[in-house]
Amino acid sequence: MTLEARVKVTKLQLRPSELHFQPEQELMLQITNASLGLHFRRQLFYWFFYDGGYINASAEGVSIRTGLQLSQDPTGRMKVSNVSCQASVSRMHVAFGGTFKKVYDFLSTFIISGLRFLLNQQICPVLYHSGMVLLNSLLDTVPVRSSVDDLVGIDYSLLKDPVVSNDNLDMEFRGAFFPLAEGNWSFLNRAVEPQLQEEERMVYVAFSEFFFDSAMESYFRAGAFRLSLEKLPKDLDVLLRATYFGSIVFLTPAEIDSPLKLELRATAPPHCTIKPTGTTISVTASVTISLVPPSLPEIQLSSMIMEVRLSAKMALRGKALRAQLELRRFRIYSNQSALESLALIPLQAPLKTLLQIGVMPLLNERTWRGVQIPLPEGISFTREVVTNHSGFLTVGADLHFAKGLREVIEKNGPANTRDAQASSAPPPSTAAA
Repeated sequence: MTLEARVKVTKLQLRPSELHFQPEQELMLQITNASLGLHFRRQLFYWFFYDGGYINASAEGVSIRTGLQLSQDPTGRMKVSNVSCQASVSRMHVAFGGTFKKVYDFLSTFIISGLRFLLNQQICPVLYHSGMVLLNSLLDTVPVRSSVDDLVGIDYSLLKDPVVSNDNLDMEFRGAFFPLAEGNWSFLNRAVEPQLQEEERMVYVAFSEFFFDSAMESYFRAGAFRLSLEKLPKDLDVLLRATYFGSIVFLTPAEIDSPLKLELRATAPPHCTIKPTGTTISVTASVTISLVPPSLPEIQLSSMIMEVRLSAKMALRGKALRAQLELRRFRIYSNQSALESLALIPLQAPLKTLLQIGVMPLLNERTWRGVQIPLPEGISFTREVVTNHSGFLTVGADLHFAKGLREVIEKNGPANTRDAQASSAPPPSTAAA
């Protein structure tokens, strides 16, 4: 005996559908009065008995109500932890064709009841598998803890389960950078708690001063805020030699003719201040001026303190939060005496020019590369807007599906779909129709 049946979905119409938030039941999807078209191709061989033909079935009045319960897993990633489902098919129509068409027409009432029962039983297991396996494979593409570059990484793990209200889905991320050499290092959060009230965009992400301060603290601990300039502009070289002529004149001819080196080193982690009027970054660094004779130890001529204030203009491009820095304030002074600070006044303008020409482009080249905001693969931001508040800024945007969800899920889904589907079979209560 040989029985072969091929089933093909020929039509799917989801007329009224609604996706909304429901407290305690998380994300709800409700579909009413949908319709489904199916084509069955049958072949039956039994000894000398043969039956071949087709069954065209249409299911109408399909109602589905499913809820996705969201939570955080041990790694801090958002997961679908449970799927509730109720589904029903109110009526079906069947047309038969083939060898025993009249026999099937006579038994149509029983066949329709059986098909309707089977369809009712299959909708919820399919939805359960889609949520627990396929949708979770999409959420697995969200970066949680990853490296930003060779020095620091970023942690976007959830601090607690998502909170659902009637209008919003709120997720609280750690949002902290860390030095890669100190993977377990944590930075104390003293920033204000962001308050999101805007509702014009689909998604709003708040970044407090803690987010930016943790980045600068991490780079500081990794030794990134250090720069040596050994090829100084000719006019600055002449000015420095004239300024420190009293120290240079007592050196040997070989030391006097040796090149100058200017070293900048942050003495403390820079600090970010966010106000409605803009974002500023304050930097305090030491400036050391030395002679570098070949094959001899360096000769320090002077050490001073530099205070810099930068303005930062934030922008969101694609999935990356980027920053454009601009030098706003510059001051140098001596930590030895007020008299020496007066002698440094002629160096203010040329050193500021050196920063603008030689240092700021290097900083902007890095900050404009930005840092990725956690989103699933295939989804990006559009219609971005950045708004400053007291102590934090918000980024609002709409979501754009650059890739089809099916394409992303097939790429990142489980290798063995049958095993995954079997392991994700819902309990009878969740699949009941």
